Amino acid sequence: MAALRGLLARPLASYYLLISSAGLLLVIGLTMVFSATSVKAYAEEGNAFAALTKQAIFAVIGIVAFWACQRLPARTFRVLGGPVLGLSVALLVLLNLLLVYGRLFKTDPKIGPFEAELLWLYLGPIGLQPSELAKFAMVLWGADVIARKGVKLGWWKELATPLFPVVGLLFVLVGYNDLGTMLCLLALVIGLLWAAGVRKRVFAVLSVVGLVGVGLLVAVASLGAGSGARGEANYRLARLTYFINRPPPDECGDPCYQADQARYAIDLGGWFGTGLGQSRTKWDWLPAANNDFIFAVIAEELGVVGCVVVLVLFAVLAYTGLRIARRVEDPFRRLAAAAVTTWLVSQAVINIGGVVGLLPITGLPLPFISDGGSALVVTLAAIGMLASFARAEPDAARAMHARPPARWVRLVWAPLPPLPGRRRRPATPPADRGSVPRARTRRKDDDETAPRGARGTRTRAGSASERRR
Repeated sequence: MAALRGLLARPLASYYLLISSAGLLLVIGLTMVFSATSVKAYAEEGNAFAALTKQAIFAVIGIVAFWACQRLPARTFRVLGGPVLGLSVALLVLLNLLLVYGRLFKTDPKIGPFEAELLWLYLGPIGLQPSELAKFAMVLWGADVIARKGVKLGWWKELATPLFPVVGLLFVLVGYNDLGTMLCLLALVIGLLWAAGVRKRVFAVLSVVGLVGVGLLVAVASLGAGSGARGEANYRLARLTYFINRPPPDECGDPCYQADQARYAIDLGGWFGTGLGQSRTKWDWLPAANNDFIFAVIAEELGVVGCVVVLVLFAVLAYTGLRIARRVEDPFRRLAAAAVTTWLVSQAVINIGGVVGLLPITGLPLPFISDGGSALVVTLAAIGMLASFARAEPDAARAMHARPPARWVRLVWAPLPPLPGRRRRPATPPADRGSVPRARTRRKDDDETAPRGARGTRTRAGSASERRR
């Protein structure tokens, strides 16, 4: 324990913990994507490396985004918050309009070069999930808004404008098609307000409003929201109902099929797994084996040991993010670090909880590990921002300035962070003078300090020589 405390006390411990945990999760993700998709990719395309190649390309793009974000100062992130939020809202509106257009006119949801497919928006061959960009945008914009308000957050009016209207709009635009991502956004906002020190009564009110909103989004699935269709059974309500009161396997049918296959995979894995690449449920038995339910493949091939390794890496990532939020001095950095940590950890908890049966199935991908380009790129960009904040910790900045790396390292990898400024002592407030003029007060003081016998004889009478005396 003493050695561990010594390692954690090093100035750049947060930076190295963040890089190592995120890097190991990325390597595990690429390995498991190949294992989960190789058989199906070879059967359909004749190339077992097709999905891995695509995911590796997105990983390279994400590493470039990580490199770019770790070089940016905090003021750049604050400036980018508004434009990135506006772009994500515009893309979400376009995605929902295309989906509504396709359902109303019973045609393909396509206008010009834009095409929609549930959660994806395509511009020709390029696909993007606007909801993933909305998470990062909410972190930047929300942290900037709350940091500017400061102590004013004790007033409901300051919280209501403009934070709550924008958050409500994002919840509606995202939750209409993707309830799981909306829950992740809700956890992000709660983490942001918790780091800001908002009063508990605000969280109570937000919990009630959030439950009502989730109920409405579950209800609109019967009208065609998400994967539902008008006139068919509400699949969101079915998932929630079967989780609370699960019927027997022979009566459950399709709503329980995916969860049952995931449990079979976990049971087959045992303590040490069947071996890397030896999963049987990935042979088209387990739906979304490369995406939402990739943790079941990990449990089957790597066993309990592999699952514990993944959970420990996410725990290290959570500890590091909260450590960075506690150590940085800038309010924006503190809020953004807490929000990113809450986002990634809550998404991992929701995904793993749905796979093992502790939570309802929501369809959220597992960060760093699930197959998906938009999620991986945005996640690595957020980790790059956290790395920038880790280098800006006071002890880390002083250590790097005391022994700066080589010039080519600073140019290629990242520049030196700014030194922490000295805290100025608050100026002493001036004394309250009241309504008495300053000159009159001074004359009164002079009269009080004069000899008692001379106060009554001070007059303007007499000659000039007498007054001079």
